[in-house]
Amino acid sequence: MTSLNSTVSAERPHIAFFGRRNAGKSSVVNAVTNQKLSVVSDTPGTTTDPVKKAMELLPLGPVVIIDTPGFDDEGALGELRVERTREALRRADIAVLVVDGTVGLTDADRELLKELDSRKLPYLIAMNKSDLIDLLPAKDEYTLYVSALTGEGIGALKDRLAHLVKDGKKEKPIVADIVGDHGTVVLVIPIDESAPKGRIILPQQQVLRELLDHRCTVVCCQDTELKQTIAALSSKPSLVITDSQAFARVAKDTPDDVPMTSFSILFARYKGSLDGLIRGAEALKSLKSGDRVLISEGCTHHRQCGDIGTVKMPAWIKSYTGADIEYDFTSGAGFPDDLTPYKVIIHCGGCMLNEKEMQYRQKAAQQAGVPMVNYGIAIAAMNGILDRALKPLS
Repeated sequence: MTSLNSTVSAERPHIAFFGRRNAGKSSVVNAVTNQKLSVVSDTPGTTTDPVKKAMELLPLGPVVIIDTPGFDDEGALGELRVERTREALRRADIAVLVVDGTVGLTDADRELLKELDSRKLPYLIAMNKSDLIDLLPAKDEYTLYVSALTGEGIGALKDRLAHLVKDGKKEKPIVADIVGDHGTVVLVIPIDESAPKGRIILPQQQVLRELLDHRCTVVCCQDTELKQTIAALSSKPSLVITDSQAFARVAKDTPDDVPMTSFSILFARYKGSLDGLIRGAEALKSLKSGDRVLISEGCTHHRQCGDIGTVKMPAWIKSYTGADIEYDFTSGAGFPDDLTPYKVIIHCGGCMLNEKEMQYRQKAAQQAGVPMVNYGIAIAAMNGILDRALKPLS
């Protein structure tokens, strides 16, 4: 069994529970997780924001459970809550529609099911309050009768969810297929004012762990020590992987016959459409003064001096284009519904977002006709080394 700490939240299956107000959705979530994850009340609309928790859920293993506000909430505040529910829908790998079994499916429930079908999102229907139903109707492949109060059917619901998780799970390498087993890889990890104290960031951790799992020899250094690090090795490394911020110096100090790429480019391949992001880099050349650019990040770290999104990226674009660009910035779950005002969207590597959310954002940009590129590809393009950075992936 995979341990709780070995799978980061962005890599866990996201199971989101949806339902009308007072269908017993939060009670079902608490019964499934065997925790008081959500506040429960007879008052409709108790859940006001999505409640998200990474946890170990047997027999599923590591998952992220999301409890959402009722999708039939009303009024101005209710509409905001419904919008948060829609955001959770974007991140969900599996959906559970909780229905008041004493009432049955409503028109609002059926509308949500149509939305799930249109998204090709696997789902189950949990008919709650089975303890109040004298004669249970026949089950089908999507529907289970459960009681959050008595626990009836909760075990069966968890087993069905486990099968959906297993059926939908696919193993994808980040870098192991490029390097192979027993390779030697140099990871370039700059330590500047934006580096977190006492730790390395998530994509670096994930790449390091995958390489170690494949019995690779991994050497870590800062960009200022790369040249002497490579010179000290008895043989040339199989690959150099750098933080994108150090691309220019790393490209200069890495011998031409040593393959080189970045963490951000690896994650572009791992989580989204690499080809679409590469095409987005072409749009950087045509930026003009007055154009509007969206810079979006999936994490919510504290912005500070030297921040890549709000400081370094605009400076690099200014140097590359000579244009005075107008910028908007988003972070975390925030991503605009209307993308049409933007000439280009520049996104982080998305290590804190799951694959579903990254693919949603790329699809939204494509539908709006707005080119999208990520940090690593944009920085490589602006330094004239994109072909070299992409070569190891070909």
